[in-house]
Amino acid sequence: MPESTQQGENDVLLVVDVQNDFCTGGDEVVPVINRLARIFPHVILTQDWHPEGHQSFASSHDGKKPFEIFKASYGDQVLWPDHCVQGTSGADFHPALQLAGGELILRKGFRREIDSYSAFYENDKKTATGLAGYLLERCIKRLFITGLATDFCVFYSAVDGKSLGFEVFVIEDGCRGIDMENSVKAAWEMMEKAGVKRIGESEIPDTATA
Repeated sequence: MPESTQQGENDVLLVVDVQNDFCTGGDEVVPVINRLARIFPHVILTQDWHPEGHQSFASSHDGKKPFEIFKASYGDQVLWPDHCVQGTSGADFHPALQLAGGELILRKGFRREIDSYSAFYENDKKTATGLAGYLLERCIKRLFITGLATDFCVFYSAVDGKSLGFEVFVIEDGCRGIDMENSVKAAWEMMEKAGVKRIGESEIPDTATA
């Protein structure tokens, strides 16, 4: 196994938005995440947490359909079907996730007028979630990212994490994408350009058996 993927006290497994509304096909990542969560010293989860009538919902705009682009005050915003509404079963984590050792759940997208793909910033690219400070105070240096979706929340979290000075790995078989007009391919290319490392689950040694 490459030495660089041996997890240690300065590493965190970041599990992005593995929630019921995203898990049509996305549930394939659950066994991978459960295995990794058992061996990482730190596990953090993000949770999409929208109020009803969120600006990113197509249903909030007369005549708009899902996946159209809306000109928000902070730039282009994809309009989505209603999803991960606060307090609904769709916003719950997938029931098969075994992450009792998770030390933080970071909720994002809870402000009605702005969406939040990244675990670090809302979509205005200025409003911080506080995650960077949380990690820095705990001397976390490396992020290993899994979850949903590769071409949106995983991608934005990975690139932002790298720009903030963390070493970032995205575990490909622990992610699934939406793939709008080859957006998964484009996301991988942009992550590579940013210095994010693309690895597989098998490249992370299991310290319980190593």
